[in-house]
Order: sequence, then C-alpha cells, then structure tokens
Amino acid sequence: MNILSNLLSQPTQKNRQKKQERRGIEIKSPREIEIMRQSSLIVATVLKEISELVQPGMTTADLDAHAEKRIREMGAIPSFKGYHGFPGSICSSINHEVVHGIPKRKKVIRAGDVLKVDTGACYQGFHGDSCITIAVGEVTPVAARLMRVAEEALYKGIEQVKAGNYLIDIAGAIEDHVKANGFSVVEDYTGHGVGRNLHEEPSVFNFRTNEMPNVKLRKGMTLAIEPILNAGAKHTRLLPDRWTVETVDKSLSAQYEHTVLVTDTGYEILTDRSKV
Repeated sequence: MNILSNLLSQPTQKNRQKKQERRGIEIKSPREIEIMRQSSLIVATVLKEISELVQPGMTTADLDAHAEKRIREMGAIPSFKGYHGFPGSICSSINHEVVHGIPKRKKVIRAGDVLKVDTGACYQGFHGDSCITIAVGEVTPVAARLMRVAEEALYKGIEQVKAGNYLIDIAGAIEDHVKANGFSVVEDYTGHGVGRNLHEEPSVFNFRTNEMPNVKLRKGMTLAIEPILNAGAKHTRLLPDRWTVETVDKSLSAQYEHTVLVTDTGYEILTDRSKV
C-alpha cells in the first residue's frame, strides 16, 4: 500500500528519507520471516477471494466487509483499519482513482471498471501488504493493456531483487518497462519496507531520481514493491476526503504490489497468490 499527507503510501519527500536514514533498515530474523510468510499468506488469500467474489452491482463496502471478516478469521488484524485514521480494511480505487480510495456503501462497482484493491494484515506483530487490479467484466483495450503492463512492471522490478543489487536497479527496471509501453509512472507515491511496521525503511521508488538513497539490498530485507501507472499523465491530486487520490487528467490508473523477501540468490514473493 502506499503515503503522502495521508500516510498510507510512502512519500518521496527528502525529509522522510532523512528520518529513514537515522532509523536504519531492519533485517528480519528467520523467526520473523516465518511470521511474515503467514501474514502475507493471509493477505494473498483475501485478495484472491476478492478477485473471485467481485461482480457488478456490489459496493466497495461489501469487499471491505469481506476482507475484514476473513483477516480476523485467520487470526490477524487488518493493517489499514484505523491507520492514521483510515476507515477501511482495504483501499478500493476505481478507474481514474489512483490510490487510497475509501470503501463506501454508495460506491457501486460497475461492469467495465478497473478496480484496485489494496490490503494488509498484521499477524503476531508483523505485516503483509499487497495490491491487485481487477478487470470487472470486459474492460476497454487500453485498460487491459494498462493492467498488463502494470503487472509486468511489478515483476520486472522483483526480478532485480537479490542481495548485492541496489534499489535503483528495481526503480530502473520498472521505469524502463512502463515508458517503453507508453504509460507514465506515478511519482508521488512509492513502495516501502514492511515488517514490524506497515511502513518501514527504505522508500522503494518506481523511477530513477536523485532523491533515492543508494541502498544495497541485503538478505533478510522485506520490501513492498508497488508500481502505479497512469494511462495519461503522471500527475495526481488529493480529494477533499484527504485520502482518495485521482489522476488530474481523469485517465485510468493501475497498481500491483507484492511483499518480497531479499535472499542470497534472489527473492521470495511472500504475497504470492498462486500459493493459496
């Protein structure tokens, strides 16, 4: 999941990075990693269920209720609910909404919608975090291609994860794939470390920038990698509810996210839905 003024996504501001550098990056122990496998499996299970459950006519509040019920049934706590005042257990953002959409009973899901569902679960003190984009029924060719490229970009970034590589390797792989396909990377929000806290160091950028700390990946780091793509321009704006973010030009947006463990030889996708 992602923070700017609303704190659900990582901000790209320099002052945030200075604070991160002072705190340091947490390396998880084998015991902590095993707990994160469980929290992440809960997240993966809920997202897979939602992807199979959603249909036109449902509301985003319906999906939120399902997510909270299932997270608690599996022995965890919804990471997002109450986080800096956020009211839901999921973020549900439709079409030109980019991130942090508040689930509502009046927010009806319609055929042809591009629906982003982001959720997290805290199990025995450690968080898992993941996001999917769902095509509700048949979507436009542009929407289908945007979703495909966004998911591909996530895996392009993940492929760069291994001990000894750098954060900029992840950012560059994502940015290059997105731009090669004619879409734009949202720069106002980034990925982040995840573990004992929902948002930890470091910020995981999806584009090259001089603001990016020169962080080398180490075994035991756990990262939430989450490229966010717009079909139009990269620019976004925060709505009056102080949570929902939308594209300025009303173009479609898509997002995918996984919680990923850095290993000696590569990576492990902790929120892998194929393992559910």
